[in-house]
Amino acid sequence: MAKAAGKGKKKSRHIFRKIMLTLIILVILGLGGLYAYDQLKQEYTVTYDGYTATVGTISNSLSFSGTLQLIDSKTYTASSATSVREVFVQAGDTVKKGQNLLRLTNGKTFTADFDGKVNTISVAAGDEVTKEQELMQIADFDHMKVSIRVDEYDISDVSVGQACRITTTATEQAFDSSIDSINYISSSTGNVAYYTATAHLDVGAGVYPGMQVTVTIPQEEASNVVILKMDALSFDETNRAFVYQMGENEEMTQVFVETGVSNGNYVEIKSGLRANDTVYAVAKATQTASTLNSLFSGMFGTQQINNNRNTFRNNNNPNRQNNGGSMPGGNAPGGSGGGQR
Repeated sequence: MAKAAGKGKKKSRHIFRKIMLTLIILVILGLGGLYAYDQLKQEYTVTYDGYTATVGTISNSLSFSGTLQLIDSKTYTASSATSVREVFVQAGDTVKKGQNLLRLTNGKTFTADFDGKVNTISVAAGDEVTKEQELMQIADFDHMKVSIRVDEYDISDVSVGQACRITTTATEQAFDSSIDSINYISSSTGNVAYYTATAHLDVGAGVYPGMQVTVTIPQEEASNVVILKMDALSFDETNRAFVYQMGENEEMTQVFVETGVSNGNYVEIKSGLRANDTVYAVAKATQTASTLNSLFSGMFGTQQINNNRNTFRNNNNPNRQNNGGSMPGGNAPGGSGGGQR
């Protein structure tokens, strides 16, 4: 009887250990399941950024880089060995066309070929000079030109007589001008053909040849229209533009919009939105849900409003194309349609 009782106790302890081991395993599995659930739920959460439509003016433009060049400059040289009899001007003097500059002992008198300024004088009265020696240089620093390279993709948007604005990089001075000529015989760089367009400009003090400039050619413009950040747009599989708006049940709904003029930062909204409408788009930092997560997408939806950016979290995950950023409200600044060349 004692042996039977001992066996019963051992069997009870063995069953108890199995039960406890099973409970421990269940607890571990439960905790693991909760952790996996939490990870799946967090990873599938999608963040939306809020944007507000405003009224403003939007325009786009082509922008190219170039260098200022002199139109008129001349260096005077001696035609034979002789000496300098008289110098009539000093370096820095402004001269008129036909004005006497310098006279040699052989009777040769040099006169200004155009209105300009004496840039350099290399000799003085009484100096001996040799054949082809440089004597003096004058230049017109008030009237210059700039040539820009226009690639084959943009040349159809550039024409003679087209208005442009030329801005110096160093001094940030801007000058209104127009395209004076286009050389349609191309030069090629790699597989791209380039054409040369030239504009003339009257410059002010502190602007000199060789300075870098940006030539901006305005394109389309829309005034007092509804505008929206390009970041706010999403696109469907047929490339139709749409935005998200919050419905009555705080669910995101698609609203298709018709777009117009764009400068890369802003876009004109022709229909689908009104001024002061708030719309949403998937934030750039949103993680892409895994294949496993997508299986549970209907189970783990959450939503949260962040006050500072009107950001929403939802279990939708639409595709979106990013088209650049912009500033809200007011007049949209002109962008660069063609980029700098």
